Amino acid sequence: MPTPTDLLARLVAIDSRNPLLDAQGPGEGAIAAVVAEYLRMAGLDVTLIETIAGRPSVIARLRGAVGGPALLLNAHLDTVGFGAMAAPLTPRIEDGRLYGRGAYDMKGGLAAVLAAAAQLAQGQPLRGDLVITAVADEEHASIGTEAVIAHLRGTGVRVDAAIVTEPTDLQLCVAHKGFAWASVTTHGRAAHGSRRADGVDAIAHMGRVLAALERLDAQLQEPPAHPLLGHVSLHASLIGGGSELSTYPARCRLDLERRTLPGETAESIVAELEAILHEFSAHDAHFVATAELTLFRPPLETSLDQPIVVALARAGQQIIGQALPITGATFWMDAALLGAAGIPTAIFGPRGAGLHADVEWVDLASVQACADVLVATARSFCG
Repeated sequence: MPTPTDLLARLVAIDSRNPLLDAQGPGEGAIAAVVAEYLRMAGLDVTLIETIAGRPSVIARLRGAVGGPALLLNAHLDTVGFGAMAAPLTPRIEDGRLYGRGAYDMKGGLAAVLAAAAQLAQGQPLRGDLVITAVADEEHASIGTEAVIAHLRGTGVRVDAAIVTEPTDLQLCVAHKGFAWASVTTHGRAAHGSRRADGVDAIAHMGRVLAALERLDAQLQEPPAHPLLGHVSLHASLIGGGSELSTYPARCRLDLERRTLPGETAESIVAELEAILHEFSAHDAHFVATAELTLFRPPLETSLDQPIVVALARAGQQIIGQALPITGATFWMDAALLGAAGIPTAIFGPRGAGLHADVEWVDLASVQACADVLVATARSFCG
């Protein structure tokens, strides 16, 4: 089997840009085929599933000997676009770092998962199953992990815990923020620009909404911060309205993002927006607006006493030689979908820099360390 470095270089050389983020992106088909073949050669049972044609996710299973606890290792296949990156598909090694698109986010973590799976398949059989999932579309809407969870449930495959190998700089991440995307639409009345009495300005009404959202974001910073995640946030992302200069605008739409903490729900976010709109409409009969939640992804928080967290912390201490720092992440990951499915989930991945940036690299020694920690964790957790 190739070394983790050789494997990572091969993965980085494959164009797996997400086509929903980059119109020129080919999707995950080519990289999924390489991952599937690697895992088959390592001795795992492999299945490919597609939610969208040409965009597969890989599920592989190393069956345990006697039905012990089952562990899932998850990594995503897709990357963001190239941006202004020089030679994004030409892996370059310099000073112990491998450069290229996706090296850090997250083909380094994917290589660590594959190397760990191959090593575990060649060693003494685990008591419980090891399940590997290499998924499509994490960078956009996570259709891959959603499909994987549905497939595992539908086929009766038990999973007792999971590790997602997103880059954490060899820190043990047990929490991350969620997010909500929502739209607010204000409805006015079109009229000629010279006929003020006939028109209702939807854009002016949206200005009031924007001011209220700015006040709300300030209020959200007032409660005590989450110890790992800090405060929530709210920002206006996109706005558009009107039809021409001499017409009162009949419609204005605002798209916004709200980052969330554990305990916040889709319902609580919608209620927050509707309270703002109700306040305006209660005092102004001409103010008409609606709010709609367009996407909600839950936050994650995994207790430190969960067996997978304990096993991962112990393995990290053993392999790296020091206690793993406990951390949280402000960005969202597929880990939350696994957690919402009732699977205790931790996040642990290699060191590097350049998430979605024009220069991206991963530290090769940390990829190997990550693989070694995954092996030790699986042997401890699965038995």
